[in-house]
Amino acid sequence: MFQYHCLNPIASVGLELFSDDYHKADELEKADAILVRSAAMHDLALPQNVVAVARAGAGVNNIPLEDCAEKGIVVFNTPGANANGVKELVFAGMLYASRDVVGGIQWCLANQNDDNIAKTAEKQKKNFAGTEISGKKLGVIGLGAIGVLVANAATHMGMEVYGYDPYISVNAAWNLSRSVKHISHVDDIYRECDYITIHVPLMEATKKMIDADAIALMKPEAIVLNFSRDLLVDEEAMVDALAAGKIKRYVSDFPNPTTVGAKGCIVTPHLGASTAESEDNCAIMAVREVRDYLENGNIVHSVNFPDCNMGGCMTAGRIGILHRNAKGMLSGLTTILGDAGINIDGMANKSKGDYAYALMDVDSEVPQEVLKKLESMEGVLRVRKIK
Repeated sequence: MFQYHCLNPIASVGLELFSDDYHKADELEKADAILVRSAAMHDLALPQNVVAVARAGAGVNNIPLEDCAEKGIVVFNTPGANANGVKELVFAGMLYASRDVVGGIQWCLANQNDDNIAKTAEKQKKNFAGTEISGKKLGVIGLGAIGVLVANAATHMGMEVYGYDPYISVNAAWNLSRSVKHISHVDDIYRECDYITIHVPLMEATKKMIDADAIALMKPEAIVLNFSRDLLVDEEAMVDALAAGKIKRYVSDFPNPTTVGAKGCIVTPHLGASTAESEDNCAIMAVREVRDYLENGNIVHSVNFPDCNMGGCMTAGRIGILHRNAKGMLSGLTTILGDAGINIDGMANKSKGDYAYALMDVDSEVPQEVLKKLESMEGVLRVRKIK
């Protein structure tokens, strides 16, 4: 019997995928796995029995990834599950920034008691006139699941699309429309594009990547859209540039005191993935990832350990060993099993940065004393007996 705990409400369509072998734990201390959306976990003391955390969404900055890795806790996310919801809001952002839809709505509300509002509107609508996005240049920074969808859809709306991603994956490259022009230097996007949308993960290397220097390269009519993370943009520099009329608009899905109410800023309350479909998709993917790891030891879509998949276990036993990515680890592990007379029928060992994962199918059940020897080996973070 496995137990899971939800730190945030998780869509029932996902939770229903748990079998009768799973129980929802009201207390964190009893959980083998945690499901989370936006709850802050950095100050949360995780009990020893927790082996997995699944983020029902893409961003994981609310989770202490390295601390989890050191405790042998695999952290999953759900890339692509909310991509369509975010993509659609990006286009909404482009449209309401281009046409001053927000200003028009506010004018209508302010004049709702005017019996002649229809006539008055005909005189006032020129104050909210804008431009169309067709024929304009769109720069997409980051060609992951969301960026590819945005880039491809923009080509069908008549935009000239430029994509920048020095680390584009093979799958993303295959899915990217041939109409998208791949750019080698991000500065070219800053200089050339009328619209710039950013879709990269928040890391030290990407923090405030759109800074004062990048903004200085942009056209005065440029519109910047940020539906990824607010810290990807130097928002103080952005607000200053907007106030000085150096660029036209900044659209952000992350309200904070710097941007809300500032000239040229249009801010929404983190609505990117707030659709029923996105929440359902994220919940379904998160539950499937947790089940596959707990039941089979397979890791798919982890952010702190390497992905490793051996399907279902067809032998007498399977063990999963989370360890440091250090020289001699694998030979040490196999020696312990060999000395115990346990034959390895199949094995996968994958690494990711400082951490690695060994998944082994064996021809006999692994005794408890052998598991303890494996756990006591220097560099081993956690050993799980899966079957």
